[in-house]
Amino acid sequence: MTILLESQAHLMLSLQSRMNAKVDPLWVQKRFPYLRAVVIEAAEAIEHHGWKWWKKQDCDLPQLQMEIIDIWHFILSEILLQHEDDQALASKALLQETGAIKHSSSLEFDTQTYHFQDLSLVAKLELLIGLSTARRVDIPLFKSIMEDCGLNWESLFKQYVSKNVLNFFRQDHGYKEGTYHKLWQGREDNEHLVELMDSLDTADLSYPELLYSGLKQRYPS
Repeated sequence: MTILLESQAHLMLSLQSRMNAKVDPLWVQKRFPYLRAVVIEAAEAIEHHGWKWWKKQDCDLPQLQMEIIDIWHFILSEILLQHEDDQALASKALLQETGAIKHSSSLEFDTQTYHFQDLSLVAKLELLIGLSTARRVDIPLFKSIMEDCGLNWESLFKQYVSKNVLNFFRQDHGYKEGTYHKLWQGREDNEHLVELMDSLDTADLSYPELLYSGLKQRYPS
């Protein structure tokens, strides 16, 4: 079982703070509803998993994992917001939460106790939606979802850094202004990102730059 390293927590929070400031320098003062975004991303994760009992559906695991990474972006943003973008305090809080996970296999919500081992992945995502609507963050629940999707803290960290590169790429190419094209050659940019990740060495120190360059080469001019 992997654990979230202090260096990884610091880096992810720092990257997320930079991204939030790139989107809007006044993001702390404006207090955007990051947990509302978790609700939407979790619903999209359910779609990628498949939930319709009246038709055959196949789970798209790479895209499901990417939705989990998107959720993590917004959870990190909410934790930063709760600590007024004090990254040291946010990191301490995050590490405390992850350190206590081994003692947390259930949660109380709306007068009911939910035991993670009794819930399917879709049921856990539904619970995440409910908690986020109620403006609650529960890291043990997120970790349980993450593991159900074949991720651990190490793979989450690697995919988070990759998606952070994509988010910067989007912003640099007009995402906020509405001029960015999310579909390239009939596929979403997330799908191109997954392909590039598989072709590059994440241990390479220049991995973020190589990934950004790969996205730029594929992006329609």
